[in-house]
Amino acid sequence: MTLKNYLWVMSVLTVFGWGIFFFVARMIDPTATNFIGFALFYLALFVALAGTIALAGFLFRSLSHRQEPAFNLVKMAFRQSFLFALFFVILLILKAQSLFNWLNLFLLVIIFAILELFLISRQNRRL
Repeated sequence: MTLKNYLWVMSVLTVFGWGIFFFVARMIDPTATNFIGFALFYLALFVALAGTIALAGFLFRSLSHRQEPAFNLVKMAFRQSFLFALFFVILLILKAQSLFNWLNLFLLVIIFAILELFLISRQNRRL
């Protein structure tokens, strides 16, 4: 897949993800829904955020790291967008369950930082 095709497909899927998110947010009543309604909401938000952040991260990296191969920038942007979107969705779930406090936020930041460092070290080992 060429870079142009990747960007086009990722853009279309991101717009589709935001469309699904707004549809779900508009159609589901949070006071009357069950687990499936909340799961659809958080999953749609995750997909939309991951796509948006991946595209923005790649565009930002491509402007600042011109000597880096494009496939490395795409992998890094997608990995970090996946982690950030997951982090954000977990924070929203904690807030919805009234479990969001500074200690949980601190532990979540530490967990995701360790996960990112593990993924970076694993990637460097392959090289």
